[in-house]
Amino acid sequence: MAQVDEIAPDVYRISIYVPDIGLTFNHFLVRDDEPLLFHAGLRGMFPELRDAVVRLVDPASIRHIGFSHFESDECGALNQWLGLAPRAEPVCGLVGALVSVNDFAMRTARVLGHDDVLITGKRRFRLLATPHLPHGWDASLLFEETDRTLFCSDLFLQSGTGEPLSAGSILDRVRTSLIDGEAGPFAHAIPYTHNTGRALEDLACFAPRTLAIMHGSSYAGDGAAALRELAIILGEVLG
Repeated sequence: MAQVDEIAPDVYRISIYVPDIGLTFNHFLVRDDEPLLFHAGLRGMFPELRDAVVRLVDPASIRHIGFSHFESDECGALNQWLGLAPRAEPVCGLVGALVSVNDFAMRTARVLGHDDVLITGKRRFRLLATPHLPHGWDASLLFEETDRTLFCSDLFLQSGTGEPLSAGSILDRVRTSLIDGEAGPFAHAIPYTHNTGRALEDLACFAPRTLAIMHGSSYAGDGAAALRELAIILGEVLG
């Protein structure tokens, strides 16, 4: 059964652990006037994820489905959610909509440009275009301005299981997982370019208080410092 934990006010981490690969897959449901789901998840996980969402909101009430980039664990079950929630829309950047989402999805995406804001009630979600960070030309992240939660996608990936929300440093785990990943078949998942450090510094300037992380523990604390330390780790391991 999926584990559900509130990691920030009305932000729920729905976690499914896959022991065969030693990785958690985390999805985030934000309760508001117009509920938002970040990460539609894999198609095979849809029944378990749906049953967890039922514990929080009526799935038919979901209005927005966000994700960083076009990848199966981010939006594989997108059409299942769109079929369940008749007023829901995919939310993504222009590149994602034009090169993947509008062809794949049963409903046209709501396109946000860099720095555009989506208001769901009391919450404001700002889309931050981050090409190739964590990966993919179409990559972007959402920053919820009300409580300063950054939805990080694959940034800060940690393998194995861990606490839902950590107030201590997670960077040792991130470094170890990155090094291990570079030694395996999924090496080169995060491209390191001349823009990587600058993009992470741009994210740090928003001073997030919570980092909602797709794989591994989420983090509560000085998100700016964590992003700057991540930039150092990526440079040392990948640069």
